[in-house]
Amino acid sequence: MKRMSSAFAAALLIAAILLSCTACGNGSARANDPIAEPAAETKTVENAGSGKKVYFAGPMFNQAEKDFNLALTEVLEEYGYEVFLPQRDGIEAALLEGKSEEEMTGMIFKLDADEVRKADIIFMNLDGRVPDEGACVELGIAYGCGKRCYGFKTDTRTIELGMDLNPMIAGCMTRIFKNYDGNKLIDDIKQYLSENDL
Repeated sequence: MKRMSSAFAAALLIAAILLSCTACGNGSARANDPIAEPAAETKTVENAGSGKKVYFAGPMFNQAEKDFNLALTEVLEEYGYEVFLPQRDGIEAALLEGKSEEEMTGMIFKLDADEVRKADIIFMNLDGRVPDEGACVELGIAYGCGKRCYGFKTDTRTIELGMDLNPMIAGCMTRIFKNYDGNKLIDDIKQYLSENDL
């Protein structure tokens, strides 16, 4: 079952990259081969620009996830980044009232995909046995468009099982912040931002 979930996430990522290459008109967004460089080091991204508009990608299906997403968003905003956080800035539930599932899907997908394309950076929550499927698609779109991609991870489950991130996800990342203590992760990100730009 876990292998199927990982394979499904990888397939979604590949499909999103292919889709975004067409949508962005940018078939070779990266000059560097991401497989040759570890995600722990900062990578140079060709034509990535230096803008500070961030799309925050990740699960938002329970209060703990929403609280942690918001705490990290506030850190980014404290350091001058303009963050689109779907749980806060996405489509209001009232606008979806009375819509069919197909209409809701179309509205949510269009808004989020457009916001990914407008962003300079994607900042992705990598927690879970596998990262959130929707966030993987957003990462694929961002990577395909040549955006700067950052991830963070506090979840110990994959480490305990002797696994790490799928190379198709880790390979997209400019940098991955890892700390299995959420408060220390926030401190690590603050320290990084005090000395570097994303």
